[in-house]
Amino acid sequence: MRGIEPHRPTAMPGQPGASRSLGVAVVDPVPIFREGLAAMVHRSPGLHWAGQAASHHSALQLCEQVRPDVVILDSALDPNCHLTKLLASGDPALLLVVLVRDANRTQQYLATAIGAGAHAIVPRSVDPRRLAEAIRRAHSDRRYIDPTLAALTARPKRQPSPRAAPAADHLAQPKGAMPLSRREYQVLQLVAEGLENSAIAKLLFLSVETVRTHVKSILRKLSARDRTHAVTIAFRSGILIPRADDEHNPAAAQPAVARGTP
Repeated sequence: MRGIEPHRPTAMPGQPGASRSLGVAVVDPVPIFREGLAAMVHRSPGLHWAGQAASHHSALQLCEQVRPDVVILDSALDPNCHLTKLLASGDPALLLVVLVRDANRTQQYLATAIGAGAHAIVPRSVDPRRLAEAIRRAHSDRRYIDPTLAALTARPKRQPSPRAAPAADHLAQPKGAMPLSRREYQVLQLVAEGLENSAIAKLLFLSVETVRTHVKSILRKLSARDRTHAVTIAFRSGILIPRADDEHNPAAAQPAVARGTP
């Protein structure tokens, strides 16, 4: 399974509340951080480990195949909250816990994350016990904001609207808006990794013709000339983001798009 490390928990006879244990998966680009979260989950009563992923595509696959109860998501991996929205729409029962890095610690990001479907917002530097408690609180209340971030979720005072705002302004999408479907987004991720249609079809268990249809739809929605142009537009607009481990390597962050017809 490409980029996914699922784990199905074994039964633990006699453990109180075992039947109500929550399966927790982690989506984070840093291996040692994923291992640390796994250790936290293993030692927290009422939680069990459901798997880990390091990218958007593998996160979507993990949730489709393992169906965890909770996903802990790194804000740096999802700065525009596209993955949050896709995961929330794909499984309304899924509990989404966002770990916020300092760079994303803004009122705008928190509002976007909550609007996209996040149930809990917690600093990435949070103490493990507080994180476990945040998961439990979010599960019971369907909403938890860490006290240190509460001030950023306060509603700003409403500003008077302009008298005559052009109609086009109401229709324009904000920068980084997601015009693609869940499956189109997965296909675009794999196109950016340099995979041909046949390889994408195998990974997503689709026919090559279906993948070709998705690629054509992506080109149309992004007004792109070809696959390379589509990936370039996606990175520039924030639909795709460079991998976290490529941030300090400009050459590695360039899309490796396979040549070929849509």
